[in-house]
Amino acid sequence: MPEVGVVIAAGGRGKRMGGTLPKQFLRLGGIPVLQRTVAAFHAIRDVRTIILVVPPGHVARTRTLVRRAGFTKVAGIVSGGTERQDSVWSGLQACRGRADLVLVHDAVRPLVERRVIVGVIRAAGRYGAAVAAVRTTDTIKVEAQRRPGYFSHTLPREGLWSVQTPQGFRFDILWRAHRKAHKDGFAGTDEASLVERLGIPVRIVPGSERNIKITTPEDRRLAKSLLKRG
Repeated sequence: MPEVGVVIAAGGRGKRMGGTLPKQFLRLGGIPVLQRTVAAFHAIRDVRTIILVVPPGHVARTRTLVRRAGFTKVAGIVSGGTERQDSVWSGLQACRGRADLVLVHDAVRPLVERRVIVGVIRAAGRYGAAVAAVRTTDTIKVEAQRRPGYFSHTLPREGLWSVQTPQGFRFDILWRAHRKAHKDGFAGTDEASLVERLGIPVRIVPGSERNIKITTPEDRRLAKSLLKRG
């Protein structure tokens, strides 16, 4: 079996939700969001190494959280960069030499399910690149570039997916993708967008409607409701 590493990163410098703490340290059902996120991956047998990328100034707080939770698979805690892409690159460097496959996951997606994680690991091992995603059910319209505030056209829903994390790759593929993006000055919206620039197809793995990203107070309330449902 390939060695699997996980980079769990916050977006940018760890945006806050109207308070003083970055969102991943807020409590969800009495437990910090980040702790719930790490626990989901720590429980997967194939995951051997976890690297945490946290906002500058919060390494010590994270180290305490990891120690109290008993997360023995956490092999490194590093400070993130200005943008999410910078943070993931920092995590990749800390993970280099520790894994054949690497998963990248948002720190504020604490409700990711085991089947999704395992599905991405298996697909990444077989195809080299895989992401969790759910089919888009909303109608998606494109704003007119020459006339802001108005739509120019509507995209057909068939074939549209809303991308989640984890996103999994052979380590060498994601390393090359980040190196090329840095060289070209390209900023992607996710790791898959960097890998696609190498001409490598990315396999779709069915995600979950529970796997929400907590970015607003409304998201947090929804996550609490999902937790109560079990």
